[in-house]
Amino acid sequence: MSSTAILVAGHAIVRDLSNYQDDKAWHLLDFQRGEPPKYVEHIRRAVTEAAADPQSILIFSGGATRRDAGPRSESLSYWLLAEHLQWFGHPEVAQRSYLEEFARDSFENLLFGICRYREVRGQDPEHVTLVSWAFKQQRFENLHRQAIGWPRERFRYIGPNDPEDLSQAQRAEEKARAQYLADPYSLGPEFQAKKSERNPFRRQHGYRTSCPEWFSVDKPWHMF
Repeated sequence: MSSTAILVAGHAIVRDLSNYQDDKAWHLLDFQRGEPPKYVEHIRRAVTEAAADPQSILIFSGGATRRDAGPRSESLSYWLLAEHLQWFGHPEVAQRSYLEEFARDSFENLLFGICRYREVRGQDPEHVTLVSWAFKQQRFENLHRQAIGWPRERFRYIGPNDPEDLSQAQRAEEKARAQYLADPYSLGPEFQAKKSERNPFRRQHGYRTSCPEWFSVDKPWHMF
């Protein structure tokens, strides 16, 4: 069986599900203030997409990126929030929802998300649908997809919304895209320092074992 992997890129970690719309309920960086309702919409849209395709698998991607949040991952936060909101009226999606708890950046959201699908289904998906910020579409759709060699016709991007301060986000995104253009596989020291910072609990994925085709020695990222 092979179908669609619906990947959701995580952005933050929740601490209080009962007050999930409020900034105080999340571990946020300063620039993320006011964003939690936007994250909820990312989750809702992904759940809706999964409900419309019974053969799909929904994968929340994002590691335990904040020491002050403890060893709780972004992906677990999103799954728990979907559960708290009763899967937006689609409870059946819970049985097809999984966590990818090791991604430390957007490149890994895509690559590791595909590998997590492979762990679950035993083969690559036929199609990938990725849900994240609208302003990040070019980064995912062109840079990351092309870097890992995923076919354009088998990739779909959904950007439900943008942060309120879109101009600031776009300025940061221009810088990020330039960095990925110079270092498509995020192998350089600047990316590696950021990955290390976003892995405070020093967790290590097992995709080299469970997803060997994507981590063979001919892949530039095989030592991630």
